Amino acid sequence: MSMASPDRNNILDLYQRALSMGVLEYLQKQVGLKLRRGIYAAQVVLWLMILERLQAAGTLASAVQLLVQGAADPLLQNCKRVHQGRISIRTGGYCQARQKLPTVLFKQVAQEILERLREIVGNQMGSRLPRPVFLVDGSSLELEHCRDLVRAFPPASNQHGRGHWPVLRIVVHHDIETGLAQEPCWGPMYGTDASSEQELTQRAMASLPADAVILGDRNFGVLSVAHAAQQCALGVLLRLTETRARKLAGPLSQAGEHTVIWRASRWDGGKQGRLPAAAAVPGRLICARVGRGKSKQWLYLFTTLDWPAEQLVELYGRRWNIETDLRSLKRTVRLHHITAKSKEMMEKELLMAVAAYNLVRAVMCLAARRNHMDPRQLSFAQVLNVVNYAWPKLTGAATEEQHRLEFNRVLDLAAQCSLPKRAKRRSYDRSVWRRPLGFPYRKEN
Repeated sequence: MSMASPDRNNILDLYQRALSMGVLEYLQKQVGLKLRRGIYAAQVVLWLMILERLQAAGTLASAVQLLVQGAADPLLQNCKRVHQGRISIRTGGYCQARQKLPTVLFKQVAQEILERLREIVGNQMGSRLPRPVFLVDGSSLELEHCRDLVRAFPPASNQHGRGHWPVLRIVVHHDIETGLAQEPCWGPMYGTDASSEQELTQRAMASLPADAVILGDRNFGVLSVAHAAQQCALGVLLRLTETRARKLAGPLSQAGEHTVIWRASRWDGGKQGRLPAAAAVPGRLICARVGRGKSKQWLYLFTTLDWPAEQLVELYGRRWNIETDLRSLKRTVRLHHITAKSKEMMEKELLMAVAAYNLVRAVMCLAARRNHMDPRQLSFAQVLNVVNYAWPKLTGAATEEQHRLEFNRVLDLAAQCSLPKRAKRRSYDRSVWRRPLGFPYRKEN
């Protein structure tokens, strides 16, 4: 199977460009996997798992239906049933094929897709920052109530008893300009082996580019994160609490910046005391007043960068993008509750969901470049709707020229999915509303 033409940039073609047959066969041989020459070869299974996350139904049956309707025709092997058009709509073969692929292959594929998409998007978008900046934040995901998952990721508990759903803690780094997500790190949120967001972000640093900058809020404004970034030769821009800022630089009564050395105290190091007693991170502490009118407040930023203070304060103002990125992952790509019933399958679903998210982000970047926009101006959910409804015409294009015209139309429609520009602040406070439950709480007799 040859790679798609460079001027064809829908999600399937981006998938083929990011993960060519030669690369996938090489990765399969690396993990000792026998090459499958049937309908559900590795490239088809991975693509269907991505499609599951991009479709509203998101079931095995819907993925197989898309396969039968031709959504993966360029990936199919020339076997007998494909040649005769006798692909079954039953889900058993697809389900077994997903389970047979090893988790390590999914990790390698997700990383390969990310690296190739970064090249495709990077070649077509000029960065406005001297170094790549990654937003970091964490969240929690619900898992199915199964024995293995409950043991590995214990549910929450309080004075009323133990919860029902296992809970997974996840940390993801997102590119501040393109929105592409790095490979996530995860661990249990509760229990004796619970992982903190600070521990997970330190593990995730290994996958970042060598000259990257980490931008985090007060939850990550601790010495362990800054020291781990220093060991990885990464820059940081971290918000500090007022108490921590005053301990670093003394009394702070006016805006400005201070040269500081962040040294370890007897309380640093976490539960295991992994931070060396002599740990010290030199940097700058920037104090600024932000906001308008009565809502003005102090902002304390610690950084190891030599960029101007005004630029760093403005850069931190873009931190809110990580909140909408995580919302897109959890709600639009439907990661808020993973229905897999084994730890291995849960990890596969998680990795392919992030790959699906990155493919949509790449389409958003291409649409923004074509229309001279910032990708962050576009709505992830609306662009995904445009792509989903364009599938029939894209897959039905008879020639390269017809396909190119159809996809250019998709990019133009995607460029219309811009977020509103508010001339003034909201007239009401943003609130979190509890989502309605489909069933009442179960009560024990």
